[in-house]
Amino acid sequence: MNLTNLLKVAITAIISNKTRTFLSTLGIIIGVAAVISMMAIGEGSKQSIRTELSKMGTNLLTVRPGGETRGGVRLDPSAMQTLKMEDYETIRDKATLVKAISPEVTSSGQAIHGANNTQTTIYGEMPEYMDIKLWELKDGIVFTEEDVKKSAKVCLVGSTVVEELFGDKDYDAVGKSIRFKSIPFRIVGILKSKGYNNWGMDQDNVIIAPYTTVMKRVNAQTFFSSINVSALSEEQSEAAIEEITALLRQNHKLKEGDDNDFSIRSQQEMMETMSSTMTTVQTVLVVAAAFSLLIAGIGIMNIMLVSVTERTKEIGLRMSVGARGRDILLQFLVESIMISLTGGLIGIFAGYGGATLARAVGFPATVPLWSVVVSFCVCALIGLLFGIIPARKAARMDPIEALRYE
Repeated sequence: MNLTNLLKVAITAIISNKTRTFLSTLGIIIGVAAVISMMAIGEGSKQSIRTELSKMGTNLLTVRPGGETRGGVRLDPSAMQTLKMEDYETIRDKATLVKAISPEVTSSGQAIHGANNTQTTIYGEMPEYMDIKLWELKDGIVFTEEDVKKSAKVCLVGSTVVEELFGDKDYDAVGKSIRFKSIPFRIVGILKSKGYNNWGMDQDNVIIAPYTTVMKRVNAQTFFSSINVSALSEEQSEAAIEEITALLRQNHKLKEGDDNDFSIRSQQEMMETMSSTMTTVQTVLVVAAAFSLLIAGIGIMNIMLVSVTERTKEIGLRMSVGARGRDILLQFLVESIMISLTGGLIGIFAGYGGATLARAVGFPATVPLWSVVVSFCVCALIGLLFGIIPARKAARMDPIEALRYE
């Protein structure tokens, strides 16, 4: 029996049992759709994270206090005071692979204007911070280095702060005064909106002021929360980390073998960490969805075994007119594979539909082509593997006994 005849027989058998065929393919449809949807959401999330982090600058390096251990316990970076003015000046003056640098001091609290108030975070920075973190101004100007030297009470505000304090995010707040922890600040610039990031954080709920002002007037401290550094290029980030590490170890008088009492993370490292985390989550979800394919395969095998039993006389008749065991084997294998592939094709379209729905409700979703190819091949493999037992049972039938079967 040639392949054309095998396909005709398989299609006839499938069409004659539409309901049974649909129910046996339902597991395949659900499994493939779930796998493709999960892959799409996972890939879309990874791309979205990379894009989001890239907006902060791909050559961004962040120096934080931390890394010190006492009695085997790693200390909370926020409780450490290892980054001082000397560290900032050393990196600024001696680091050759650094393009821009800004020490950072942060504080959370209420911003107040008239009867309105809002909970926000103030960041004490240098003017270079705008270039390091790729901030743009919607209106006004950036405070100057002279403002930093004088610890001037001036600030830049995000659109969320403007909306909460003045009732309209498009309100011209330049020149207006607000208070943060009872300290008055004059608004000199309004930041262009960045919206929410992938972690649900409102990037526009922010105030940026000279670091000296926040350090002395707001927090009354002598250490930095972190130091933001922009390397000359993304390719030179690792070399810049090594250079800064050597300078800070020398500043902190750390001996060879001593743990660093600071940590330096690059944006590329953060991208890789987040991508790795998303890959792990994605793998767990895909494996869970793939179990339905296994169950679907068992369902196909069960249906095919029932089909073999119901068509015993047909098998006996085919054998009596010259069909060999191999022909019967191929007939049922082709039928099993066609059922599986039909379910796979429908599942692929359903998976694309799921990805489209995910995008419609706000989830990033991108269907990778390889996931479609792999799903299709897996369906063919399931049809082959789970069709072997019924096909072998049919091929080994005694034609005389088959013809006598009632």
